[in-house]
Amino acid sequence: MSFIKVDANSDFSFHNLPYGIFSTPDNPRHRIGVAIGDQILDLSVIKSLFQGPVICKHQDVFDQPTLNGFMALGYEAWKEARVTLQLLLSASESTLRDDVSLRSRAFVHQSAATMHLPADIGDYTDFYSSRDHATNVGTMFRGKENALMPNWLRLPVGYHGRASSVVVSGTPLRRPSGQMRPDQTKPPVFGPSKQLDIELEMAFFVGGETRLGESIPIKEAHKHIFGMVLMNDWSARDIQAWEYVPLGPFLGKNFGTTISPWVVPMEALLPFVEPNPIQDPEPLPYLQHPDPYTFNINLFVSLKGQDMADAATICKSNFKHMYWTMKQQLSHHTVNGCNVRPGDLMASGTISGSDPESFGSMLELSWRGSKTIDLAGGETRTFLRDGDTVTITGYCQGSGYRVGFGPCMGTILPAL
Repeated sequence: MSFIKVDANSDFSFHNLPYGIFSTPDNPRHRIGVAIGDQILDLSVIKSLFQGPVICKHQDVFDQPTLNGFMALGYEAWKEARVTLQLLLSASESTLRDDVSLRSRAFVHQSAATMHLPADIGDYTDFYSSRDHATNVGTMFRGKENALMPNWLRLPVGYHGRASSVVVSGTPLRRPSGQMRPDQTKPPVFGPSKQLDIELEMAFFVGGETRLGESIPIKEAHKHIFGMVLMNDWSARDIQAWEYVPLGPFLGKNFGTTISPWVVPMEALLPFVEPNPIQDPEPLPYLQHPDPYTFNINLFVSLKGQDMADAATICKSNFKHMYWTMKQQLSHHTVNGCNVRPGDLMASGTISGSDPESFGSMLELSWRGSKTIDLAGGETRTFLRDGDTVTITGYCQGSGYRVGFGPCMGTILPAL
């Protein structure tokens, strides 16, 4: 379908066309690109080719060093840009295909590029929307009868995270230090976390903009969801367990959050939509939407210790396990008049299914450290060690093609 050759197992098929921010050694300027196969199409080079009624007046957004300006243009502009890109990259269109000079300037091999955060993230919210995960964690700490708090089935629970420590895939993170209370009969101690964990998550970027005091009705929520990324919301469980009462996560979470660099547009994911989960009790009217907005995205987590020859897969899950949808999350977030801005990031919370192999955290996989997680070559873990590299991958599987996200990877450095 495209004149660019794309392997059937590539994350970046013609059906995908995700957006990202990249630079190259010969041109260190951050610029907007679209991934297809092993190539990046530099939109700053071809901005004049966007001639649709909305984008033609705003071609300068493709000269900017982040996606914020493009995200701000809104839903109709995003759809229009995607139609233009699919036309320009199609096998039947000669504009790029036959212009050797333009192609040489417009395309960059991914191996020659450095990826950066896709947006200037003003605010970051982390939800807690997997019923299986919330039930598992609640069972560990409160018992099976009180696993879910009374509000959990009534609204998408969330908290405001720290945007300044969101980093792009490949950025190493240092083991955090803080207060812990491993012995409940003794005072707390200070030191490096001993229960450093992963959290398999996905997140969406907000587009468009609202004013303070406005809310986003659920029937309009999809017009403010620009696209999705993979996320590892690293968590220091021992620090978090001591600090979180009564106001929730703080130092146990804000030391680092990793996202994948490519933002997959929602239009690329719509072919993989599935019916929403049955929600009982029925949500309040402002959270109800009959249209499906749950997505079949295969997710994998692998771990490679510094002495391991190969990475071991420790989790196989799926985004369809979520209980609350992204539309419900965004509508609830703004129902009180909270304004959102282009580039705001909203995360799913840890994604777990009912099968133990689908548990999206080491807290669950090791059941709070009571059993080991078996890796290759006799290696085991309960929580992360220094030098461990964790990689999250994910994709939707079409007929002979994939819509994927690329890797979301980070390595743990020793505490200072």
